[in-house]
Amino acid sequence: MADVSVRPARPDDAGEIARIQVETWRTAYADLLPPVVLDGLSAAAAEPVWASAITDAPSPRHHLLVAMEGEWLVGFVAFGPTDDLEADDPEPASTVAVAPMLVEPRWGRRGHGSRLAAATVDHARQDGMTRAIAWIPEGDEVTREFLLSTGWAPDGLVRALDTGAGELREIRLHTELG
Repeated sequence: MADVSVRPARPDDAGEIARIQVETWRTAYADLLPPVVLDGLSAAAAEPVWASAITDAPSPRHHLLVAMEGEWLVGFVAFGPTDDLEADDPEPASTVAVAPMLVEPRWGRRGHGSRLAAATVDHARQDGMTRAIAWIPEGDEVTREFLLSTGWAPDGLVRALDTGAGELREIRLHTELG
């Protein structure tokens, strides 16, 4: 049986988190984003952003967790209090935003996503959060089906993001953490 775990990210994880983000987006979003956008992604550009998220989080309720299989960092999740709410959203002070939650495709279907999701819920509850939201690309059926299987549901909100080379439509999902 494989040695698997989830732990808080450490400063020396930033490069691998950036690499996983870029490689996973290039694979998972190849049909969702224009090639010019995917080609413009750079682990070198993302690494300092992730390093800052690890060493200088905006609050103690912002977290970056990594999934491990043996010595390999195979996925990650970032989450924290959200300020991206609608006027009629319930529980604004105790809503956490989850974005992104990624497992490198070659490590998929081994339970890493489920462990990341469970750790996210545990940490968010410890922080007093009662509700979670996540924006995902409308065409990302893998993430949508995974989240639906763990109790999330669409809440009917849709937004369009300008990628600089076209529009990416996202849907919002939510779940109660109680």
